[in-house]
Amino acid sequence: MLKRINWKLLFKCFAWIVCLVGIVTLMSFVSVKKHTVKVTNIKILIPGADNFIEREEIDAILKQSEGQLIGRKLEEINLHDIETKIKANPYIALSTVYADMDGVIHIEINQRQPLLRIISSSGQDFYIDKNGLKMPVSPNFTANVVVANGHILEHFSGRVDTLITKMAMDLYKTALFLKKDTLWDSQIEQIFVNDKDDIELIPRVGNQRIILGNADSLQTKMTNLLTFYKEAMPKVGWDTYKTINIKYTNQVVCEKNKPDSIVGSVSRSKVTKPTIASAKKVMDSLVKAEIAAELKNNPEENVVRKVPEKKNNPPVRKIIPKVAKPVKSAVKQP
Repeated sequence: MLKRINWKLLFKCFAWIVCLVGIVTLMSFVSVKKHTVKVTNIKILIPGADNFIEREEIDAILKQSEGQLIGRKLEEINLHDIETKIKANPYIALSTVYADMDGVIHIEINQRQPLLRIISSSGQDFYIDKNGLKMPVSPNFTANVVVANGHILEHFSGRVDTLITKMAMDLYKTALFLKKDTLWDSQIEQIFVNDKDDIELIPRVGNQRIILGNADSLQTKMTNLLTFYKEAMPKVGWDTYKTINIKYTNQVVCEKNKPDSIVGSVSRSKVTKPTIASAKKVMDSLVKAEIAAELKNNPEENVVRKVPEKKNNPPVRKIIPKVAKPVKSAVKQP
């Protein structure tokens, strides 16, 4: 008779019963203690470099929703309601509120992270965060992000909301792509939408406008631009072209500056304030260093050859580029 008993199954059932009894006992102990525990402290954690929200504002929300918390019993405080009211703040993406058995209420807050600042054609000013949601600007803090302006028809109601127009979505995709790349994050300082609804990128280095068009095939377009930077810019200079059009995925179309406009830009740069000039010089070297690093990946680009030594003449070394076209043809006026 004893051999027919499944001792393994009986032991599992007994273990589950013991665990269940233990959990019930623990919960009852916590429930009993909760009736006696009083709030002793409130700890607020707001990580991140952005300062859209301050502790004083959280204290104001707590006071408005629950009144004085220190000294009150935990069972009298609705932690879920506090969490909901904190989330209602447009600068807060996520909040977690909980209490421990020592009477300490913990509030952890994650702020929204702005990616792009929009100034619409109607004059509205707002951010788009990393999740593609609109959020208001803050009177207390200004985020260091790319600014987009021009023919932008996106409307902002003043509260956190999703994007409506295709143009706003394209601007978000473009800013997200630029942010993920260290070179373009350093090089592009502004985004402009012209009357033809083409997105233009305004660089820090160079006086040209980069016509992107829309956010389709971003990787291909920016790869074409990087190739153009590496192959053409070292030969013709950073201020030769007025526009660089990369809206077509299979080609790069450029429009040259007039000679007098180039001279004008040089003369204007001489009267620029030293602080701005030095900042531009640093950024210029930063971006050019990034491109130079790309060039180092292809060391065979330049071939060094020796010219035979003539009588009474010292040996001459010439650096002959691999590209067949000479530099003069690249800057020749059409």
